[in-house]
Amino acid sequence: MERYRDSHLCQCSNCSFIFSKQVPSQSELDEFYDTHYDRTSYFSPITRKRYEEWLDMFEPFRKTGNILDIGCGYGFFLEVAKEKGWNVFGLEVSERASEDCKSKGITMFSGELKDAPFTPESFDIIISIEVIEHLIDPDGFLKGAHKLLREGGGMYVTTPNFNSYLRYKLKEKFDVIDYPNHLCYFTNKTLRKIFEENGFKTKFIKTTGMSITRSKTSKGKSNQEYVSETSDDEMLRFKIEKNALLRGMKHVLNAGLTGLKTGHNAKGFFIKPEK
Repeated sequence: MERYRDSHLCQCSNCSFIFSKQVPSQSELDEFYDTHYDRTSYFSPITRKRYEEWLDMFEPFRKTGNILDIGCGYGFFLEVAKEKGWNVFGLEVSERASEDCKSKGITMFSGELKDAPFTPESFDIIISIEVIEHLIDPDGFLKGAHKLLREGGGMYVTTPNFNSYLRYKLKEKFDVIDYPNHLCYFTNKTLRKIFEENGFKTKFIKTTGMSITRSKTSKGKSNQEYVSETSDDEMLRFKIEKNALLRGMKHVLNAGLTGLKTGHNAKGFFIKPEK
């Protein structure tokens, strides 16, 4: 990982997991998240459709009716889940976002997963969207999630794919590599490994999508927000959504990116086996 030395990256010689060898202090993290980081307040109608598709996939797992979103931001996913009759629970470190979620009727805990008072084995589904890459201790995180998930329940996670086409192309300029924002960098292989080592069984991992926005921001050609109504990625999503031919091309492209394990994002669904 010589090329990524300035970003503090190193790679485990045994399992190939890539992570920051420099661990930020709590004060460093507090300063970063207070001044440089905010959960998006833009909820794309296309993202709503994707959430509805996820919930259709989760429906066969509904027994208790309880669903938990770890790192839920302003609760957009849980809003849609509530509309579909789920009992919705959220965990978020941001007090402002937590209060906003409570106003929507979401049962919230503001803080870290290890301190959450949720009942063990009480959730059918746990999701965590673009969270695991920020963590100092992803193993501890997954142990905590495993404890809360009932046997036969599922956990769905999304995270940037370190082996994406853009990272191969841009190398150290790829701005997903961003200390202290991102501390863990997963591939198809290492995402599967960390889940299975923590008691889960892999149902699937897909690596899909490409990002015009990330390509431009990484090259310094744009300072657009990654998630916004006017980003290049969002405008392309709207064009694809309105055109059946483009939607078909997108599905073919994503199948190829998953086969090559080079899509921009890794999306995995993992099951807690029944004994």
